[in-house]
Amino acid sequence: MNDYDLTVLTRELSMKYFGKPFQHQAAFNKRLRTTGGRYMLSTHNIEINPKHYEKFGRDELISILKHELCHYHLHIEGRGYKHSDQEFKSLLEKVGGSRYCQALPQIQSKRKTVHYYECMSCKTRYTRYRRMDTTKFVCGKCRGNLKKI
Repeated sequence: MNDYDLTVLTRELSMKYFGKPFQHQAAFNKRLRTTGGRYMLSTHNIEINPKHYEKFGRDELISILKHELCHYHLHIEGRGYKHSDQEFKSLLEKVGGSRYCQALPQIQSKRKTVHYYECMSCKTRYTRYRRMDTTKFVCGKCRGNLKKI
């Protein structure tokens, strides 16, 4: 499914469940990590995490789109569009959208490289996750030169 197909599906769902047209764009956004989708307040567009569609299928996609369409239509009408608003909760229940999307399995994070430095004068040791330029930094205790160990 591409962005055009997603927009067409979103327009169909909007007419079927809300009786109102969706006049903006829906697109997949690979950069989304912690959410299934989001409604953009400034542009009125909807972005969907493609990993949810690939992992859980069309039914989960439709559920996410219903959720985002609730935000969309309530915001356009100037009504309570936030998760905490009662209007949002009741509309979401009415159309059968999900309050939360299914959780994706956690991606293994890369192991951080640890860098060790030692002061050449007082022998104080420093542990850093980012590499330091030893020509620019000195020991915090005695102002001695540092060396990577």
